[in-house]
Amino acid sequence: MFFERPDRGELAVLVHIVLEAEQDQEDPVEFEELVLSAGAVPVSYIKGSRKRPDAGHFVGSGKLDEIAAAVKEHSAELVLFNHSLTPSQERNLEKRLECRVLDRTGLILDIFAQRARSYEGKLQVELAQLEHTVTRLKRGWTHLDRQKGGIGLKGAGETQLELDQRMIRQRIKNINKSLVKVRSQREQGRRSRQRADIPTISLVGYTNAGKSSLFNAMAGEQAYAADQLFATLDSTLRRIELPNFGGAILADTVGFISHLPHKLVEAFRATLEETVQATLLLHVIDAANEQHEYFTEQVNEVLTEIGADQVPCLRVYNKIDLLPDREPVLERDQDGKPTRIWLSARTGAGVELLLTAISELLGEDVVQRQVTLLPEHGRLRARLYAKGAVRSEAVDATGVVSLEIRLPRHDLDRLLVDEGIAPASFGLNP
Repeated sequence: MFFERPDRGELAVLVHIVLEAEQDQEDPVEFEELVLSAGAVPVSYIKGSRKRPDAGHFVGSGKLDEIAAAVKEHSAELVLFNHSLTPSQERNLEKRLECRVLDRTGLILDIFAQRARSYEGKLQVELAQLEHTVTRLKRGWTHLDRQKGGIGLKGAGETQLELDQRMIRQRIKNINKSLVKVRSQREQGRRSRQRADIPTISLVGYTNAGKSSLFNAMAGEQAYAADQLFATLDSTLRRIELPNFGGAILADTVGFISHLPHKLVEAFRATLEETVQATLLLHVIDAANEQHEYFTEQVNEVLTEIGADQVPCLRVYNKIDLLPDREPVLERDQDGKPTRIWLSARTGAGVELLLTAISELLGEDVVQRQVTLLPEHGRLRARLYAKGAVRSEAVDATGVVSLEIRLPRHDLDRLLVDEGIAPASFGLNP
């Protein structure tokens, strides 16, 4: 129902109103990009300002007449508002303008419906759309509300409306059950990676910052990447090899946007958990965009909302090929720790620097040293081999084993505790 698209772009009138009562305004340029990403064809862009929204139509009577004239002049099929509308405002506007009206949330939901590819992605989008639609269902049955009373006709509209609401509620219930299974499968995968001590690196950032292009450059993959908003919806996981470190899992995730609808945050929580559970975040930023500082703040707000603001993060300033005289560079703090990197995912310039920086950050708590094991430590030796921690081995005539090991400190500590060996005997602080 939500994934059938018209064969051609719909003619749309765009509306953006500056509200004096709101401090955090929507971006009119970003709104136009959203409209184009949805496949609509803008024929008129109407702007204005008000102290606060009108309760009935969001806009005043004069602006409403201007919108109606634009719809009639261009034979527009759709009016798109860069704001959140109440169900009653949508119904009143549709009645007055005699065409479909969609708010910002509905527009983003429509784009997500077009981009969803996986079974999980489609379930999540459908859930968000159904929860958004159920409050607006009445407008679809207004033709029945107006029927005359009489035998066989009385109350028909209300009966049909209640029936549809019941069907939608049942579908929401079924989708939530399916998503519980998907989340369980994801959690099993995460537990398996944790048992195998494989760190996860999650790409996050504002939509169209170049996350998928960077994913392809790092993993040697051909994940879908395009110069449009929300090109990627479904999480993609790939194993990569990091220099002087070893294997890690790289995750490409859905992009964020200012005022991301709460319904989408909730619906995509299973996907966003890859971000919350990550070992390291790569915050990809479009360095060529003049608003990149504002976009960075918006991403940080979403990370806080989903509980990922405490995960270690490296800022990646992408698209330096669009900036004059900007070369790849790795910036460090006063302790020498990597904090930000400038690169171009499209040309590959700086990607090797990024892999090196990731290895450093993940290897901060990695023990790499020579250790000596007595013959009675045979089980510890076997467990170190099982974890893939042994780099080289030498045995003398007395059976004493000299190992070069490399593994996370917490794993070594756990092994030593299990075997009843004091960390000091390995030259480690207790």
